[in-house]
Amino acid sequence: MQLLVPPPANEQELMHRASRLAGLTIGQVASALNFQVPEKLTREKGWQGQFIEACLGADSGSLSQPDFNHLGIELKTLPIDHRGRVLESTYVCVLSLTGQNLLSWEDSPVYKKLNKVLWVPIARCPEDSVIDYRIATPFLWQASPDDLAVIKNDWEEAMDKVQLGRIDSLNAKYGEYLQVRPKAANSRVLTEATNSRGETIETLPRGFYLRPKFTQRLLETYLKIR
Repeated sequence: MQLLVPPPANEQELMHRASRLAGLTIGQVASALNFQVPEKLTREKGWQGQFIEACLGADSGSLSQPDFNHLGIELKTLPIDHRGRVLESTYVCVLSLTGQNLLSWEDSPVYKKLNKVLWVPIARCPEDSVIDYRIATPFLWQASPDDLAVIKNDWEEAMDKVQLGRIDSLNAKYGEYLQVRPKAANSRVLTEATNSRGETIETLPRGFYLRPKFTQRLLETYLKIR
């Protein structure tokens, strides 16, 4: 999606832009920018996040680095209901399944993307059209050492499974804050992986996701939602 504004010069400018979105609907923002909105997101699941990125000047695209790389800040939209309850897990990044990426934690996309995050909660009801989704108050979150330690442990457990070729055990049951889930449009989309015998196989792509219980805590802490 094409940028609708230039990248922000600094953190203060980014937060000023984000704060101006609070209380507006997606339709109001899109109308002001003369931008077309899909009626439903069934086939365009990533559209909402891409739209907010474009509105705020995120320029990293799909690269494995923070959306505002020059500021070290990732942008994440957070779907909530009108009572302030988080509706789903939050996608972080793709998990490589080839067993070839022996990255350190500090060099991993998970660490780079979750070290500092601008969260943009967006409230919706099941019957709402996308134009009626309402943007709540954005907030900037700097990961605490305790949170990073838990996320790092979840990441290391997942990476250990990849290195050992235990692809079949990479599922959403594991991980306290960070979980692994399939990341594909449908079951026909496959990617290469390495099994426990070192053989190349095909399997569903996987991605790292933050559990709703974690993002719910952030939401309650920063926005005082109970």
